[in-house]
Amino acid sequence: MPAEWEPHRATWIAWPHHEPDWPGKLAAIPWVYAEIVRVLAAHERVEVLCQNDTVANAARTALDAHGIPTGRARCHIVPTDRVWLRDSAPTATVDDSGQVVLVNWAFNAWAKYDNWTQDARIGEAMSHITGLERVEPRRSDGDRIVLEGGGLEVNGEGLMLVTEEWLLGNIQVRNPGMTRGEYERVFADWLGVTHTIWLGEGCVGDDTHGHVDDVARFVAADTIVLAVEPDPRDDNHERSTDNLKRLEHAAREAHRPLRIVTLPFPRPVVMNGERLPASYANFYIANGVVVVPTFNDPNDRLAQNTLASVMPTRQVVGVHAVDLVWGLGTLHCLTQQEPAGRSGVPQAHTTAS
Repeated sequence: MPAEWEPHRATWIAWPHHEPDWPGKLAAIPWVYAEIVRVLAAHERVEVLCQNDTVANAARTALDAHGIPTGRARCHIVPTDRVWLRDSAPTATVDDSGQVVLVNWAFNAWAKYDNWTQDARIGEAMSHITGLERVEPRRSDGDRIVLEGGGLEVNGEGLMLVTEEWLLGNIQVRNPGMTRGEYERVFADWLGVTHTIWLGEGCVGDDTHGHVDDVARFVAADTIVLAVEPDPRDDNHERSTDNLKRLEHAAREAHRPLRIVTLPFPRPVVMNGERLPASYANFYIANGVVVVPTFNDPNDRLAQNTLASVMPTRQVVGVHAVDLVWGLGTLHCLTQQEPAGRSGVPQAHTTAS
């Protein structure tokens, strides 16, 4: 699995349409999406999955209003239950010949929701649109392996970050009975991982129960940014300081030096009494740009400056995410990258539907 900063052919998103994901706020969300596409389309093509013709027409209207050319953002009619393609879309890998292969995990809506059957077929649709090979990892008993991209963080050179809360806890269990060692074998066989660093927990309010992309991210092969909450009164404090200790231990044990850079959290974002998973770590790295969620918070600038300092060759662009995070995810959750392939020459693709 390539690192996120390696060259992309495209970014995939799904246009918002499911009102229960943003109760009372759905009308504002497409305009946030259009702004995200505007930023990304300046750097790479964006492929947009749309529930039906009505949604596709609405998407095109919003994209046109933002001045985004059709050739930079293509709409495809592909039904989805939700828009979180980081989790429902396949994980793109590169084989020994440099060709992109879609690793299509089983998807069951984070072992929580009962409407997921359309999301579970997104991999088939993406393979059809792109012409890319698609594979389905399975356990020894024949059952497909359930994983989500938001829980998988790699440096492209064999190192991976995951959390115990996501895969080893007894809440929202994805693959009953699978052990730490069995997961590490899956990571090795399907993603080329040689060493897995197990963090403890994700952030407070995370609907997925422990995805790593809200707390710890690689920004270079030897550099990890970690969201840390210094206030001992905040529920993220104990979680994040434990993760920091684990990373510091891993850095001491690593065969090569590992640099750990801390990111702040914004102050708590609460809606209707519910603490939301607001985190600057949910940024997305595209060709030449890093798109960062912001929360009308004094730490917005500190977070963006920190990311600019560790990725100096990329623009850092903030996108207002206070409304977006009401859907319990932000920029990394809604995007999924398609690598260009390590040969540097993108594979042939079919025309847009």
